[in-house]
Amino acid sequence: MCRWLAYSGEPLQPSTVILDAQHSLVKQSLNSPLGAETVNGDGFGFGWYPRDSVAGSVPALFHSTEPAWNDENLRELTQAIESPLFFSHVRAAGGPPIQQSNCHPFRYENWMFMHNGFLTDFAKMKRDLVFAVDPSLYPYIHGTTDSEVLFHLALTLGLSDDPIAGITKAVQMIESVGHEHGINFPMQGTIALSDGATIWAFRYSTQGRSRSLFHSVDIDTLREMYPDIERLKIFGRSARVVVSEPLNDLPGAFIEVPESTVAILDAGEYHHQPFLADAA
Repeated sequence: MCRWLAYSGEPLQPSTVILDAQHSLVKQSLNSPLGAETVNGDGFGFGWYPRDSVAGSVPALFHSTEPAWNDENLRELTQAIESPLFFSHVRAAGGPPIQQSNCHPFRYENWMFMHNGFLTDFAKMKRDLVFAVDPSLYPYIHGTTDSEVLFHLALTLGLSDDPIAGITKAVQMIESVGHEHGINFPMQGTIALSDGATIWAFRYSTQGRSRSLFHSVDIDTLREMYPDIERLKIFGRSARVVVSEPLNDLPGAFIEVPESTVAILDAGEYHHQPFLADAA
């Protein structure tokens, strides 16, 4: 349904990866070989934490219903700022209307969230899932997407205290409600989540056939593998990206995140752990 990118590391002009990479996110919005939809032109979003952000900092958001390749403000903005952690998302609408409130990433306090995928037959589950959202959180659901409901359901179920547990409980509830409504495979997708310091990237689907997800290898390894590529000097030693599709064709530059896995990016290091592996 969509493509997304999450960066963490030394402060960087976001345009470096969102616009200028060989297979940048904007280029993927026009041609996405690994995506379920080749073109993702139904709006985009960009969210970033300030350069000197501290724990608890609230990210800034920019959403547009324009195709990413057609919005001059995206280039202006991503060249004008530097950020140590940012998200970007290009959308292919699968039902909910094209409007700014349906563009990812979504935000609650210091948290950012984005999703590539869908909840199967969401209309059948929507009432049950929305009613399960804590009343204090319900006013913060501004759009009509299944992704935003998933985010607020996870917040209701403890995401702020334990992000992996919160997402786990939300997905389990979605699957339970879906099965009650006769839906065989309720959950599909990859999820990016951050509190401003850590990135959690989930790859999971009930069917065990999830959307693609990759992360870069460490920059020192890349420079050792490709000492003649000048572009690699742009990036600091902690620079890492998690992406729906690799940003270049360099062999070994990106590692695929396995099915039913959460990749945790913290202080420049990756850790993988199983996510609902027994359920897939």
